[in-house]
Amino acid sequence: MRDSVFSPAFGNRPSRLVGRDAVVAEMLAGLEEPPGSRSRATLLLGQRGSGKTVLLWEVADRARELGFVVANPTIATEGMLERVIEKIQDDGERYVKEKTAHLTGGSVGALGFSAGLQFDRNVRTSKSFPYQLSHLCEALAQRNRGVLILVDEIQGNDPQVRQLVAAYQELVGARANVALIMAGLPAAVSATLNDRVLTFLNRAGKLSLEPLAPVEIDAFFVKAFKQLGLHVSPDHRRRAVAATCGSPYLLQLVGHNLVLYAADDGTVDDESLENALASAQASFENDVCGTTLAALSDKDACFLVAMSQDENESRLADIAERMGVTRDYAQKYRKRLMSAGIIEAPRRGYVRFAVPYLANHLRRTCEIASDF
Repeated sequence: MRDSVFSPAFGNRPSRLVGRDAVVAEMLAGLEEPPGSRSRATLLLGQRGSGKTVLLWEVADRARELGFVVANPTIATEGMLERVIEKIQDDGERYVKEKTAHLTGGSVGALGFSAGLQFDRNVRTSKSFPYQLSHLCEALAQRNRGVLILVDEIQGNDPQVRQLVAAYQELVGARANVALIMAGLPAAVSATLNDRVLTFLNRAGKLSLEPLAPVEIDAFFVKAFKQLGLHVSPDHRRRAVAATCGSPYLLQLVGHNLVLYAADDGTVDDESLENALASAQASFENDVCGTTLAALSDKDACFLVAMSQDENESRLADIAERMGVTRDYAQKYRKRLMSAGIIEAPRRGYVRFAVPYLANHLRRTCEIASDF
């Protein structure tokens, strides 16, 4: 069978956005607020596989429908600021059809444009990013267009992010029609907020991507399986829903593997279901769990290994004992891992994993290591 619905790869846009309508609506609501409103700046927090990139692209499409010029999601790496300028120019050109026409309040030349929204050589080579961004916003405002900047995978203490936020803050002070949405892992967002240069961001709205509701996933599976011609019993479908653990990436992995392991006539039996779920879990552990652990310190990983010895919840006192440290010492790593969104506290004195299958991944890798 051919999979025409599921897209199990980071950043891929699925055929339908599942369970995130409220999040998208909240981000778009900020665009309806007047320039300078606090809700015009949003930080989107989510673990790997939670669908941050997909949501940014969805917001980009919807914002264009509202008349905004959008800098499509730009990854926070070297050259990000130049790419933001280029994307605003490319997306805004449709609103500035006249190549040499005068703009209200000043000519094209006076604002540093050579044609459309392209800057002349002097501006391109000698003017700063804040200068170029403010002039683009000014030119588009004269066309009654706002600007939305989307940034993905922000990193803590990133100089490019610092420059972008500083420029945005200046534009907010000038009441420019501009909005900013940045997405990243909880740990990276936390580090960014703790940057003393970026205290302005603490007033931005924060949206945390929670696990998808099982009822939303089940409803999507019903429609998707029917579209694909898959014959999945209600019991098998419930097991497939449970295996996703509310993760958008796991949803795509589970659905895709069910297509791969189904019989030629589309039937999913016990064996094909088990194979599909095992394959989806293996891919998730490799893509998400392994990458998550690689970014942690040895002591962070030691804390998680101690947690993995329990079936569900772990008592902090037990973790400290297994690590051979005091409870106060273990508490430091508990706070770090909670800030990173890797673990959560279901009740006082206890913690549990927030990343699906991470405990299983740790148990398996520890078993492999003990064999050598």
